[in-house]
Amino acid sequence: MLIQVSDLKFAQPARRNLLVPVLLAFLILGIVLALLLRFTPHRTADLAITRTTVYPTHTVFKSDSIIVANQHAEDALYVLTTLRIDDRLRLPLFLKDFTATLTTAEGEEITTSAIEKLDLENVYASFPGLKPLASEPLLRDTMISPGQSAEGMILLHFPVTKEVWDRRRTAVLNVDLYHQGEQEVLIGRGSEATSNANTSSTPRPVSSPTN
Repeated sequence: MLIQVSDLKFAQPARRNLLVPVLLAFLILGIVLALLLRFTPHRTADLAITRTTVYPTHTVFKSDSIIVANQHAEDALYVLTTLRIDDRLRLPLFLKDFTATLTTAEGEEITTSAIEKLDLENVYASFPGLKPLASEPLLRDTMISPGQSAEGMILLHFPVTKEVWDRRRTAVLNVDLYHQGEQEVLIGRGSEATSNANTSSTPRPVSSPTN
């Protein structure tokens, strides 16, 4: 006697519709990204050169010898540039160092470090005409609070003549921050004081080495 057995059927749970959770996840992700873009600054800081003054020097080094040929002269240029920094982060900024790179008309790059605070008075003593052009310096290790700004003079020294400076391709000031790396700003010709267009009246101090 044959017994007919029907096909076994197992109850299966109804398939969940995954479309709604996926769309909800994308919506939440989009909101998070929008909030990050809204409240995260796109820049660490805004840097601007507000004023630049140049001071050419001509130094004659005298020797103990009476022979004129043993004397030699040196032309150099001091650049007093005023920098303004606006902190765009929600963290304080700490200024580590200032350097500058001058690219001459011939493509030569000359890099110099800003004169240290302790050396400023020595420079002013050697070139008295420089001090009246100077202003309050912006110092290394300065802290800028979030949303605040700092402004001050940075004194640079380049072993070039004013003619080389005037014919330059570019001059870039590099600002090194302790935790955010290095940022740069162009020292543009538009920031230079118009009173320095004629340098013929600029004092040219003469100095002698102490040794």
